[in-house]
Amino acid sequence: MLYLNIKDLHKRKFKIAQIAKELKISRPTVYKYLEMTFEEAKAYTEQPIGKKKKLDSYKDWILAWLEEYPHLSAAQIHDWLLERYPDLAVGGSTVRSYVREVREVYQIEKKQLVRQYEAIPEQPMGKQLQVDWGETKQKTTDRKEIKLYFIAFVLAHSRQKYMEWQSRPFTTRDAIRCHENAFQFYGGCTEEIVYDQDHLITVSENAGQLLLTAEFQSYVNERKFTVHLCRRADPESKGMIENVVKYIKGNFADSRVFRDIEDWNQRALQWLKRTGNYQVHQTTKKRPAEVFLVEKQHLKPVSSLLSFESTNNQSISRSVSKDNTIRYKSNRYSVPLGTYQTNVDNHVLIEVTGQEPATLVIRKEAESEIIAEHCVSLEKGKLIQNRNHTRDRSKGVEEFKQRLVSFFENQTQAATYFDEISQRYPRYRRDQFAIIHQVIQQYPTVIGKVLAKCMREKLFSANDFRDIAQHIHKLPHDPLKEIKPFNTYSTRRCHIKASTRSLNAYTSILGGRSS
Repeated sequence: MLYLNIKDLHKRKFKIAQIAKELKISRPTVYKYLEMTFEEAKAYTEQPIGKKKKLDSYKDWILAWLEEYPHLSAAQIHDWLLERYPDLAVGGSTVRSYVREVREVYQIEKKQLVRQYEAIPEQPMGKQLQVDWGETKQKTTDRKEIKLYFIAFVLAHSRQKYMEWQSRPFTTRDAIRCHENAFQFYGGCTEEIVYDQDHLITVSENAGQLLLTAEFQSYVNERKFTVHLCRRADPESKGMIENVVKYIKGNFADSRVFRDIEDWNQRALQWLKRTGNYQVHQTTKKRPAEVFLVEKQHLKPVSSLLSFESTNNQSISRSVSKDNTIRYKSNRYSVPLGTYQTNVDNHVLIEVTGQEPATLVIRKEAESEIIAEHCVSLEKGKLIQNRNHTRDRSKGVEEFKQRLVSFFENQTQAATYFDEISQRYPRYRRDQFAIIHQVIQQYPTVIGKVLAKCMREKLFSANDFRDIAQHIHKLPHDPLKEIKPFNTYSTRRCHIKASTRSLNAYTSILGGRSS
């Protein structure tokens, strides 16, 4: 198409410079294609771009990405290549040059939106941290769309970044939790933190006298940092974090497919290590991760435990995973089996009480019954599990059976019946017992009759037990009462007297005579 467009404009008497400007290509490219025949141009585009280059082996991937997402930047393509090929050693300028040539040859135009920011003075080490929130819409693996929310942090001096995602809007407790995670990520806290006027942390600007929410004010008092609140319509005062939010949306999140929130956060941390904090910053001309090694020494140390969470009895929300665990301080803590449910709110509240060793208390709701308690581990990456939270597979079925037997008046007969079911369905004993348990709860008045009927008819199946219970429940009379045969009734119950005739009557009918 590029070749045909160049030829068409040339026939229409366009000059070389005009053709280059119209098609957004270089003038040498115009001269090169004008000297080719159609067959030569076709052969040229089917070959690797120009002379043999380092990224030729990845051309198909790059071209496919650009055709599907024409707005992608070279930096984002660079990150996608590193995600797919971690051992690829290639510089950012090489990727930019190659992507530019691919766009020229295949006429894939990129539209850019430019936002103007005013330059602000560089901040000293350990002085300032900027925070902001953002949201995106992502395609899921099942081709649906989900809305995700994130909080982003950036150190003003080194530009070291941190982010955390969740699938619901942030609350003040979520913001505090993410601050704590960020401080653990950085290894300390700055003197000042810059925010936008967000309802999660502020009530009013009040002409410079900030009114923070009660919960966040308590947190600020605990961590002892200064809050700098940006004035409305003043993005320049927090331009760094504005750029970071844009960078996260445009490089990490753009066109990436969402699987689940844990996987998404894990990939976000990998992106920070691989791209966000590793690539050379365009302003400082340094890698944020390298500058951060020096700035880290100027941060204020923070305690591993937040006393605000424990002494003031403040709870923090956590999401229960499918494996019935919650995450806290880089570890997993178990909750009772069955706490996680599908299609319901699986959030619990956690509190840290006491001093070292502290206790992690887990509740479903504030002031409700405690569902789990654990000693807080100072290690990382551990699974702290209470044995009572797992199912005892060796005793569970037997205890379940004994509990079912206790519901029947004739427990000996019931025990025999359940033993027979266990022998016939050894792999499905629990499922069989669960069905019978449902029947007992639904039809408690007839289970004795149902058991007797099943034993008499040798129906050793939970499904048969359920069907008979439903049938008996629907009948208006006692279905188990046996009806005796007619000939067993005594003659005393028959009050009908049969009429009799004399013998002479029968003789006359037969044509004989009486003696």
